[in-house]
Amino acid sequence: MTPRRSLLLVPALACGLAAQAPPSVALPPELDRVLRDYERAWSAKDPEALARLFTAEGMALPSGQPPAQGAASIRQAYAQHAGSPLALRALAYATSGDLAYIIGGFAPAPGQPDLGKFVLVLRRGAGGRWLIAADMDNANQRRPAPPPPSRQD
Repeated sequence: MTPRRSLLLVPALACGLAAQAPPSVALPPELDRVLRDYERAWSAKDPEALARLFTAEGMALPSGQPPAQGAASIRQAYAQHAGSPLALRALAYATSGDLAYIIGGFAPAPGQPDLGKFVLVLRRGAGGRWLIAADMDNANQRRPAPPPPSRQD
């Protein structure tokens, strides 16, 4: 038997209706700093600055790419894709001791519709500065499916 909750989701998905984007939430300054530093480094196409936002064993999990772990791998992953305008907004967050998360959306400029969403897992480093332990993002639009292989008779 299908759970009742699933039945409520099917009509919206079947009709192709998009859910309304949740409103932004205000972050405490120390967490907001992570997003603003990320925006600046990304827009400047500065993979070195992006890698410094991560813990030593941090992982970047960008959409459409394999995972990148550690500064060298993160620099390499972001060197290919960083450089476009970026505006990050928080949809939810929580902190507990030295761990935190931020769930958010990203767009090319503030106030524009989100092109995708992200989850940041943060760990408080030496000196109390929040660093990214994991960064996962994906686009709101699916990539077109590759064409089927041509038949050779």
